[in-house]
Amino acid sequence: MSKITWKGSALLAPVPPVLVSCGNEEKDNLITIAWTGTLNTDPPKTYISVRPERYSHDLIKESGEFVINLPSSHIIRSIDFCGCRSGKEMDKFEACSLTREKASMVTCPMVAESPVSLECKVSDFVELGSHNMFVADIVAVNVDERYIDDKGKFHIEKCALAAYAHGTYFALGKKIGSFGYSVKKKRK
Repeated sequence: MSKITWKGSALLAPVPPVLVSCGNEEKDNLITIAWTGTLNTDPPKTYISVRPERYSHDLIKESGEFVINLPSSHIIRSIDFCGCRSGKEMDKFEACSLTREKASMVTCPMVAESPVSLECKVSDFVELGSHNMFVADIVAVNVDERYIDDKGKFHIEKCALAAYAHGTYFALGKKIGSFGYSVKKKRK
């Protein structure tokens, strides 16, 4: 197999196109972020990278809080819209017919239509160049009860989560394995 080499770029894909809610009860906003991920498990930490000129940047910097709302493929049009329009000009919750839901540990709202919402409190701020990174503690995780069975097991595969790769949205599909399946002993 032969590969073509390009200069270094941000071509790590797929990523979740998350809908980040920020602000407070008086002034809030939604911004689509593809640059996010897990940093640590104990304590649970995440990050988002935001361009300084974005309206949400200062809302997050001022409040020190945000919510990462994992999107289902059912609201992907809203995800795209919130990444293309500015909250300076409109109420994106209203424009996308999305529902504000009260969070348990932060003042900014969650998105009710999102199957999973991670409440985050900023612990570090890093200026990187084109983007600034907000490192945050995940202080609460909210899961739509429709995806939890009677034994308390979370069925994330039923959430119809979306992915983003190189300018295109995808609905996650067929399960191809589970962590550790390659080394699991076969039953006799």
